[in-house]
Amino acid sequence: MKFETKAIHAGQEADAATGSVTVPVYQTATYKQDGIGRDRGWEYSRTGNPTRAAWESAIAALEGGKFGLAFASGLAAETAVLSLLKSGDHIVAGDELYGGTYRLFEQVFSRWGITASYVDTANAASVARAVRKNTKMLWLETPSNPLLKIADINALAALARRKNIVFVADNTFASPYFQNPLELGADIVLHSATKYLGGHSDVVGGVVVTSNGLLYDNIKFHQNAQGAVPGPWDCWLMLRGIKTLPVRMREHEANAKYLAAFLSGHPAVEKVYYPGLQNHPGHTVAKRQMRGFGGLVSIKVKGGFEAAKTVAENLTIFTLGESLGGVESLVCHPAKMTHASIPEKERKRLGITDNLLRLSVGLENRDDLKADLVRTLGMI
Repeated sequence: MKFETKAIHAGQEADAATGSVTVPVYQTATYKQDGIGRDRGWEYSRTGNPTRAAWESAIAALEGGKFGLAFASGLAAETAVLSLLKSGDHIVAGDELYGGTYRLFEQVFSRWGITASYVDTANAASVARAVRKNTKMLWLETPSNPLLKIADINALAALARRKNIVFVADNTFASPYFQNPLELGADIVLHSATKYLGGHSDVVGGVVVTSNGLLYDNIKFHQNAQGAVPGPWDCWLMLRGIKTLPVRMREHEANAKYLAAFLSGHPAVEKVYYPGLQNHPGHTVAKRQMRGFGGLVSIKVKGGFEAAKTVAENLTIFTLGESLGGVESLVCHPAKMTHASIPEKERKRLGITDNLLRLSVGLENRDDLKADLVRTLGMI
């Protein structure tokens, strides 16, 4: 099946009991058993729920994997994956990560003796140099957050195989419509499903997909043992969201390309970050491993923090807020919002400066979005 067909049908067969074409919301905590040790495939909804199982099957199909696991948030999914590690293990991670991931590494798992080194994952040689004898996991985002760097997944997968390292790729920004890291050699792909998968800013969730049975069994154990699972209603909302994922992603990208081209020539804009632009340093790799460039555009405005503040607080169609990937356009100030947990010195070194804004380009009319930016950029 092609992607659009899988988005509507994979894991979502008509209900056997009623013929409902929509997967029912199994709003139950427990299940009647026919005898001691004789259940009907379901015992307790932390361990498994039919609505959640449909969502897990669907996302596995979209990512080209064998096994899917759903979680209550993207960070819950990350926690389960990191639980594969033990004290003394080391992670090589991208130096430009979502601030919540950095916080999880540095303020939670570090207390258990798990350490991380941060490198530019767009440079495979830098990644190779960072690997130690105790390195057990390679972790990256591509495109990265918020400067949209592109890592060569194939090259890093080859390195991970040589070093016997578990390779984890966060595919949130690309979505499975534009990129499939498992097919490029990653061992595990994860998403904050809150973003493009849900697509409507009305549900929080996370997912993990793998084709490795041993990794699946281990992460499944932690999913059940830690208990950070989504409820059936959240899973149903995710199933609803992915049905329109292909249509939404095409329009997100079309609008983002349009605005990136416009912003590249605006006198109030210092720099534009968008992998679909030919002058983006990762454009060639992105073109090879992605089927599209996504719906996120980051810009640096001239005039420092006050200029960025003026733009962010006076936009009317773009909403100032956390998150991304919904049908509505959002603007975010990473240094003060999503990446505030990263030390200021490190933020500046990475280029996450006070004049940086991240635009999650939604599905509104592109000319309305352009007019909103023209008006506010004219205020600085």
